[in-house]
Amino acid sequence: MDNGDWGHRMSSPVTLNVGGCLYTTSLSTLQRYPDSMLGAMFRGDFPTTRDSQGNYFIDRDGTLFRYILNFLRTSELTLPLDFTETDLLRKEADFYQIEPLIQCLNDPKPLYPPDIFEQVVELSSTRKLSKYSNPVAVIITQLTITTKVHGLLEGISNNFTKWNKHMMDTRDCQVSFTFGPCDHHQEVSLRVLLMDYIMKQGFTIRNTRVHHMSERANENTVEHHWTFCRPAHKVED
Repeated sequence: MDNGDWGHRMSSPVTLNVGGCLYTTSLSTLQRYPDSMLGAMFRGDFPTTRDSQGNYFIDRDGTLFRYILNFLRTSELTLPLDFTETDLLRKEADFYQIEPLIQCLNDPKPLYPPDIFEQVVELSSTRKLSKYSNPVAVIITQLTITTKVHGLLEGISNNFTKWNKHMMDTRDCQVSFTFGPCDHHQEVSLRVLLMDYIMKQGFTIRNTRVHHMSERANENTVEHHWTFCRPAHKVED
């Protein structure tokens, strides 16, 4: 294999199914730490398992893997301010044997100065797909925004008046707006507008993830999640 072929292979996309969540990255990212389990796995030292779609399968916590993958990409540990699963993430880091990440989790450093905190917005898209139509048909979709930033929700309420939506309180003083049900084309159009509006308020995308579920014999559910963050100054009482 010449250098060009090797470089192409290292940068080619690799899709992993981690506990039902799909992630796409490059081979070079997975091999960033050669002594880790992932480094050995994608070097050919460990046997690999594939799912029914041909993706590499790892039977671990799929949601927490986004933090593992982001660390492999940047060599920095970045967690939401209200993150409460450090012990579980530490177990995942130990499983993957990523020593620098284990050290970061054992000696965490604050992400922001004491007078700064992180505001978080979660956007999720839920699609129910027919199993038996060809091509696959989207039966129903809906979009949900969840955040503690009530000013952002008020702005969305005022700027997206033509869309069918309802609001509900969730845990930890968070509030959710759910749009829909709507068809696939409406969902795509609305999602683009919502993401643009959120980012214009100073938020940036922290991470994304996909989760596949099979609830009924004739349909699948696919959930796409986007996490947006922005720093904000603490207000003195």
